Amino acid sequence: MEISELQGVIERTFGERDRARGVPSTVAWLAEEVGELAQAVRKGTVDQQLHEFGDVLAWVATLANQMGIDLTAAVQRYAAGCPRCHALPCACP
Repeated sequence: MEISELQGVIERTFGERDRARGVPSTVAWLAEEVGELAQAVRKGTVDQQLHEFGDVLAWVATLANQMGIDLTAAVQRYAAGCPRCHALPCACP
């Protein structure tokens, strides 16, 4: 699935509910999911890690949708490698 497709699915599935929740609550949910991902990375199984990575991506898409951010455009800064030195791999000190 492409990032733009994910944003569309998330919008169609949860968009109305997400807008009613609002940005501050969405940020809190995203932070909670990042914490769950951290725990899964440290102590979880691969299945738990896959689950939590998916949840984090979904909440990032939710937040981006609420803020009118196109995630495909957002990741373009990494398209050529490091956004600071533009090298692949990064050559920053």
